[in-house]
Amino acid sequence: MLSELYIENVAVIEKAAVSFSHGMTVLTGETGAGKSILIDAINAVLGGRTSKDLVRSGAEECRVSALFGELTPEIQALLEEMGFAPTEDGTLILSRKLSASGKNLCRINGQPASVTMLRQLGGALVNIHGQHDSQALLNEEQHITFLDHFGELTPMLEEYRLLHRDLVELRHRLRDTMIDEMEKTRKIDLLEYQIAEIESARLNPGEEEELTERRDLIRNSAHILQEMKTALGALEGEEDEGIEGAYGMLSLASQALVFASGRYPSLAALSDRVTELMYATESSAEELRLQVESMDFDPEELDQAEDRLELIHNLERKYGQTIEEMLDFLERAKEELSGITANDELRMRLQEEYEAKKALAFEKAQTLSDARKETARRFEAEIQGQLAFLDMPHVRFVTDVQKTKLTVNGIDAIRFLISTNPGEEPKPVSKIASGGELSRIILAIKNVLSSRDSVDTMIFDEVDTGVSGSAAQKIGQKLKELAGGKQVFSITHLAQVAAMADHHLLITKEVENGRTYTHVQELVQEQRAEELARMISGPNVTALMLENAREMLARGETVGKRAEKTSGYKAPKQN
Repeated sequence: MLSELYIENVAVIEKAAVSFSHGMTVLTGETGAGKSILIDAINAVLGGRTSKDLVRSGAEECRVSALFGELTPEIQALLEEMGFAPTEDGTLILSRKLSASGKNLCRINGQPASVTMLRQLGGALVNIHGQHDSQALLNEEQHITFLDHFGELTPMLEEYRLLHRDLVELRHRLRDTMIDEMEKTRKIDLLEYQIAEIESARLNPGEEEELTERRDLIRNSAHILQEMKTALGALEGEEDEGIEGAYGMLSLASQALVFASGRYPSLAALSDRVTELMYATESSAEELRLQVESMDFDPEELDQAEDRLELIHNLERKYGQTIEEMLDFLERAKEELSGITANDELRMRLQEEYEAKKALAFEKAQTLSDARKETARRFEAEIQGQLAFLDMPHVRFVTDVQKTKLTVNGIDAIRFLISTNPGEEPKPVSKIASGGELSRIILAIKNVLSSRDSVDTMIFDEVDTGVSGSAAQKIGQKLKELAGGKQVFSITHLAQVAAMADHHLLITKEVENGRTYTHVQELVQEQRAEELARMISGPNVTALMLENAREMLARGETVGKRAEKTSGYKAPKQN
């Protein structure tokens, strides 16, 4: 329950501290006096969207604090989940400071908090009903929410939505595995061709370099052989020509030095080196001779080497600049081909899982749909009773349930239809209802849903717009009945509604020294009569109007006593 509200520098309100009690409280005053500003302030401290324009002109910041008492177990559990605890006296204090620059400072029981935390708590503490409710009623997508709330079907819906979420995820995964069959066939054919072409070449790392070297050797073999023979002749000499070679000359030198060193020992080392050169030359000549004898190339070998190199070069133009790169390409192609095959297996498995999950989702959705249809009949009956009381006895309210494909809400499309005149077919609310009818339909829905709502405080912002006469009185009575189990606030311009209240706050505005100020005053009994008379007749209040206002207040007390009997709740004593 909202116990106290403190406002500072909010729009035209410089400072205001307001206390609240159980039951029904109305806020009245001239248009523009600041009634809706109080609601804006409450909405702000509950984490609603705000604007820096909310800050009073000339002030650096505005502040709003709200004190809540008699906290429900749900609120206490939510506080503990957030890491907060009630104060020592079991109350809850929410506060929010908004600077002219747009910065926010939020606190819960004096501890720093975020706007999101305020909003989460605020949704569990207070329901504010105003123009947006009419928009929700006109928006057919919101109708299913009303029905599910009435039938307490939210747990069933959440259970279904878990299945639906899994179903959507499976559908996305399936879509990722599905490629066009022609494209898949083309890709498989290409990969198989590429793999076969590379594998048939039987490539070996380093092969290209070896082939290139062998080809170049064969191409230049004649010139190489000639040079090798020339070198061999230089080493061994030419017997036919009588030319002494390097080996013969070194042999002669070695023999001479061996003879000389026998007589001149200092030449021994030099003799040994020359002898080593002789043997090395002999060995080199022998190795070169063998090379010359082995220089016998088949012309076909050159053709084979060149053909092989041409094959490798052709493959390199397609699959890589080296044999190593082509072999890497081969492995990737094999992996991709294997992936396509595995993808088919994955797709089949996902398809089976999807179909099973879809069948289960349909089963849950059908169960939910059956519950909604049964709920719709009860909902219609209760709304019909509320509308009859609110001077709309000939209005027929219908909950139209149509089957759809699987959506996040199940297999139902829900919309509310009304027929305002006997004999007319029900049509969408948005096409039929006037402003006054919308207000009463909204109030009827709120009354029907109130017993299923754990929120203790409800605020109605001009819910009686477009209504007058007997219908206005009935709205007041319904708000009074609602206040039997809830704390109810209502901003109203109708005396019939204000007369039903347990508490009456008058919002006035005055200009002092060129500045506008709004004041909040709680009215006592005679003051209430004067305010009701003003609401009926304007500024010129007559004795007859005052008497009429007192009579309205008396009727309001009578309605309150009847509400006590039906609800078991003791309404606060009127001022």
